[in-house]
Amino acid sequence: MSMYQNQVFGEFDYIVVGAGSAGCVLANRLSEDPHIRVLLLEAGGQDNNPWIHIPVGYFKTMHNPATDWCYQTDPDEGIDGRRLQWPRGKVLGGSSSLNGLLYIRGQHQDYDHWAALGNDGWSYQEVLPYFKKSECQSRGKNDYHGVNGPLKVSDLRLRREIADRFVTAARQTGIPANPDFNGAEQEGVGYFQQTAYKGLRCSSAKAFLRPALKRPNLTLLTHAHTRRILLEGKQATGIEFEYKGKRQLARVTREVILSAGAIGSPQILQCSGIGEPSHLASVGVECRHVLPGVGENLQDHLQIRLVFRTSCKTLNDEVNHPLKKLGVGMQYALSRTGPLTLAASQVCVFTRSREDLERPDIQFHMQPLSADKPGEGVHPFSAFTASVCQLRPHSRGRIRIISADPHQYPSIQANYLSAEEDCRVAVDAIKVARRIAEAEALKPVILDEHVPGRQYQSDEQLLEAARKFSQTIYHPTSTCKMGQDDMAVVDSRLKVHGIEGLRVADASIMPVIVSGNTNAPSIMIGEKAADMIKEDQRHD
Repeated sequence: MSMYQNQVFGEFDYIVVGAGSAGCVLANRLSEDPHIRVLLLEAGGQDNNPWIHIPVGYFKTMHNPATDWCYQTDPDEGIDGRRLQWPRGKVLGGSSSLNGLLYIRGQHQDYDHWAALGNDGWSYQEVLPYFKKSECQSRGKNDYHGVNGPLKVSDLRLRREIADRFVTAARQTGIPANPDFNGAEQEGVGYFQQTAYKGLRCSSAKAFLRPALKRPNLTLLTHAHTRRILLEGKQATGIEFEYKGKRQLARVTREVILSAGAIGSPQILQCSGIGEPSHLASVGVECRHVLPGVGENLQDHLQIRLVFRTSCKTLNDEVNHPLKKLGVGMQYALSRTGPLTLAASQVCVFTRSREDLERPDIQFHMQPLSADKPGEGVHPFSAFTASVCQLRPHSRGRIRIISADPHQYPSIQANYLSAEEDCRVAVDAIKVARRIAEAEALKPVILDEHVPGRQYQSDEQLLEAARKFSQTIYHPTSTCKMGQDDMAVVDSRLKVHGIEGLRVADASIMPVIVSGNTNAPSIMIGEKAADMIKEDQRHD
């Protein structure tokens, strides 16, 4: 051990790496036992930026190096050689402090599929109690929702005519109304719910971590950058991290739990010598444990953005008019309502790209505004955005470190639209969007299709548009997948294959990405992981 690595910070029962969506849940649930000592390490800072707590503040916190890791993908042939920005939360709450606040769990069949792949305990009926355990549903308790959890889930506090028209138009195309996408069925059109309470964001940090910080057995360190997992043979014994300019060691008597996300968790494993041997050797890392699936199986939702100019007033008009903009601020200050409470989208649609499919395979996010990029200002004309994504893409990418230095960002190869089926769904999804725009409720107020434009007509042209006008919805998953095959990283109890005292609990463990937004499932994973850890502790 070098002279720079000999400061021992302390000894704990559990060390959780990452105070994000799942990590905050774990810190709370594990520290409920006053005899259990928990250390929570977060590489980012405190969540004291006021824009974090104002729902629409993601326009200010995304792509801001103070709160966002500001990752970028490698140039990707599938999207016309472009690099996409991948915001990830660099703050308490992780990406739940930056995201669009949308509360979507996925389809029942997603979790049944996980279980069918050999992951015992992960069927829909087995994970539903954990969704309910987290939730404080403003509509009340029923078979699908809970009211006693710390995570506030509420209806939107903003309605606009163009959004109502979009809902009606979708129904006119044959899509059923659905008031609850997290209930008995997901398919349909309706308004999102959001993780907010009385007009303020309810991040994982606010819901789970803040109350737990009162406990003396929970230690939180921010600006603590994890370098590697300490291993003695095939046993995880602690974490080496940087804190206040020094390298520190924290020892663990029970387990290390990685909750650093679909980028951070595989990066830490690879920097610790856990991964594919030839890749580790190529970047100067000694292989301590062969696990070729680390960083593989990367999945994300790619959205194709359609922007329609309209004669109907949209939020563009309110934001671009100085007096109206002032009124928006006053409305929020006085009543916590209005445009500053805007989630990433208002209207949601889950539907099928083809009629012969058994369940929805595409999702719409409809916003009553339009912009080229978040943070760059809205368009100077009335318009709305209808983004559509494929829910279960076949394309697979990978996360790989390019250096032994844990501060060096890894290579992100998303490989969007690399599978033929994904290209077909992209083309069909644009056609569905246009059918909605042609419906009676919308057609009279649409002036033109601003993006991609009506010059894209043939299937080949629509695929070209998908490659040129698509963006991530910021849903990276599956890089430490759960399973029993040769490429699995963790088992069904989230234990890393072949290493004692080490688990992963975040979106990276999803064997297949869920059919929808990923924040609620990540919180569920934290809840279920905490229960499994407690069960194993009692058994031991």
